[in-house]
Amino acid sequence: MKLNIILWVLILNLISLCARAQKSEFRIVGYYSLNSSVEKKDIKRAAFKKLTHINLWFLNPDSLGKFTRDFSSLAAFINKAHHKNVKVLFSIGGGTKQSQYHALLKDDKRAVFINALVSEVLKYNVDGIDVDLEGSDIDENYEDFVIELAHSLRNHKKLITSAIAVYYKDQLTDLALAQFDFVNIMSYDRTGPWRPEKPGPHSTYEHALEDLEYFGSVRKIPKEKMTLGVPFYGYGYGPEISSPAISMNFGRIVSSFQGAELVDQWTMPNGKTIYYNGIPTIKRKAALAKEKTSGIMIWQVLGDAQGSKSLLKALYKVGQGK
Repeated sequence: MKLNIILWVLILNLISLCARAQKSEFRIVGYYSLNSSVEKKDIKRAAFKKLTHINLWFLNPDSLGKFTRDFSSLAAFINKAHHKNVKVLFSIGGGTKQSQYHALLKDDKRAVFINALVSEVLKYNVDGIDVDLEGSDIDENYEDFVIELAHSLRNHKKLITSAIAVYYKDQLTDLALAQFDFVNIMSYDRTGPWRPEKPGPHSTYEHALEDLEYFGSVRKIPKEKMTLGVPFYGYGYGPEISSPAISMNFGRIVSSFQGAELVDQWTMPNGKTIYYNGIPTIKRKAALAKEKTSGIMIWQVLGDAQGSKSLLKALYKVGQGK
C-alpha cells in the first residue's frame, strides 16, 4: 500500500511538472529563408536549439494557384528541426505585393486553392501555414479564406498562424484574428527606405508597448496567442535628405562597427546614421514579451550576429530566465 502511494505521488508530481513546462514555454519564432533551407550547407546555420518555430518564407503560388517548385530537398532540414522539437511552417504572402491572391481567394477559386496549399503542407511534412498577407493584399475575401484554411488545417492537426501589424489593423476583423493559433505582431518598420523624408528609429521599445497595448487590450487577443516581433536589421539615412536610404542586417552592422551591439544607432564614416535594435533593447523587448505575450518572433534569423553579439542568444537567455 505504501509503495502504491509513493508511486501515485511521483506520477502526480510528474504530471504537474509537465503541465508547468508546457504552460511556461516561451515561443521563439524565427523567419528563415525557404531558399536557404533547401541548401544543405545552410542547415547548420539554423539555430534549432534556441527556436521553437521556423517560418519558411515565402511559399507563394503562381497566378493559377499552383505550386510548381520541388521542395523535396527540404526533408533534411525539416527532419532535423523535428528532431529538435522545432515546428516548421510555410509562410505565404510577404511584404511585397502578391496580387495573385485577390483572384485565388474569391468564392469560385478559394476551395481549390486551399486544397492545393494544404497538399503542400502534407507533402513536405511541415506543421502548418503562416499567413503573411499584408496591406492591400488583405481584401474582402481574407476573412473567409482564413476561416476555411484554419478548418482544413485543423482537420490534419496542423497549425495556422499569422504575421500582423498595426498599419493595416482596420483590415483585420476580429473573426479573422480568432482563427489563428497565435499571431506574430510585426513591431517594426514604422519607417524605412520607402520614407526617406522621415529618418529615424523604426522599432523602438515604445513602439512595442503601443502595438501590444492595441492588439492585447483593444483587440482582446489573449497573451498566449501573441508573440512580439523584433527586427534583426536596421535602416540607414543621410547625411543629406536626398541621400538614398539603406538597409543592413545586424550581423553586418556589428562586424563593421566595434561596440555597435550595445546601442541602437550608429553614425557611419560616410555620415549616414543607421537605426536598429542592439542587445540591451532586445533584452528589454524579450522581458516585455515574457510579461505580455507568449514569446518573440524574429525577422529574420539569418540577419543575426555570431557568438557573444548574437541577438538570438540574448533573447533566448531572457526567455529562459537566465
